[in-house]
Amino acid sequence: MTTNNGMLDVTIVPAVNQPDWIIPSSLILSVDEFQQQVSKYDWQQQDLAVFNLLLQDQAPDKMIVLEGNTTDHRFALQTAGDLRQLQARISEVKDVETPEQFSGANIEGREEYFDKNDVSSYLYQTVMIDDEIYLVPDLDQIAYHLIDSDS
Repeated sequence: MTTNNGMLDVTIVPAVNQPDWIIPSSLILSVDEFQQQVSKYDWQQQDLAVFNLLLQDQAPDKMIVLEGNTTDHRFALQTAGDLRQLQARISEVKDVETPEQFSGANIEGREEYFDKNDVSSYLYQTVMIDDEIYLVPDLDQIAYHLIDSDS
């Protein structure tokens, strides 16, 4: 996460059946209106893999394009609801235990394990800001599984 005088510029992304996601605002390349659930998204002549933060029968309303380690590792998040910009003081961001319903602590060989329905397979850290719990996703892990396992 990028810092600016001890502050983090982050975006809160709504997610279903898990804490809302918190991602560095600097990684967001585009936020587009999009009402259809898809697994690929055409963005600036690049076919991006999509990670859906909604239930299968839930209508999305936006597509968030994220920068990757390489242009090939860019991907999109599909969600519904308002994104919130937040500038948080680093000292206000507290690491917390992942709530039990999301922890997946009983999974053997977690490094190789990936299931988009299991939060623990792409969870980097759970944090608390102003008494709200957020999920910090492992974006590299998601990109790897969306893109590299697809090719």
